[in-house]
Amino acid sequence: MTGTPSIQTVASKDSKRIWFLNSLVHVRVGTAEGKDGLSVLDHRARFGDSPPMHIHHTEDEVFHILEGEFRFVLANETAHYGPGAVLLAPKGVPHTYRVISADGGRWITITAHGDFEKFVRAMGREAERDELPVPIGPPSPEAISRLGAVAAKFGIEFVGPPLEH
Repeated sequence: MTGTPSIQTVASKDSKRIWFLNSLVHVRVGTAEGKDGLSVLDHRARFGDSPPMHIHHTEDEVFHILEGEFRFVLANETAHYGPGAVLLAPKGVPHTYRVISADGGRWITITAHGDFEKFVRAMGREAERDELPVPIGPPSPEAISRLGAVAAKFGIEFVGPPLEH
């Protein structure tokens, strides 16, 4: 067809690598790549990784688990999920997860407005290698406060602690 745009390949081996806290994130599709602000991030994390319970106020978050086992809390429901599971954390609903497999986990997150991707970029640093960073250990109260303040700039509110065991 004349005048029809061609399909653009944006996901590649050369995608941006970011060490985000104790995880490795590949930006497979950045929010600036399309017209709708779609963001596709590929995450790897060790056993025990768990963000604080939080709410995204500006965008839904889709999780697609590729490797490992996870315990998710969405609102007041807790369930275990493994490879192939796809979950939706709607905006405005508190959620968190914990990687419960000994070999860690890998998952994709998809968001629509780029706020989560911008948060990852703001709090992350360019990964020197295509592997997990050296663990930084539990964050100090000051680090947690800074993390929460930066998250708030991107419509993310911390409403509880990470999951334990």
